Amino acid sequence: MNCNELVELVTEYLEGTLPSADRQRFDEHVAECNGCTNYLGQMRETITLTGTLTTDDVSPEAAETLIVAFRSFTADS
Repeated sequence: MNCNELVELVTEYLEGTLPSADRQRFDEHVAECNGCTNYLGQMRETITLTGTLTTDDVSPEAAETLIVAFRSFTADS
């Protein structure tokens, strides 16, 4: 597995839905790649922190910026 593949699979990995063969390849890559180890840690931290957010925590301006960014991202995909 390379770094790009890992990024594509990180959500499934963290949700526990990654097939066992891919999970093993994922774990092997993380064990040898400091960049991906850091990325995985950042994703876990992001999930932990955003799990505590409520809609009241996000200003209307920030919410609109995020909506525009997400729409742009999905339109480009």
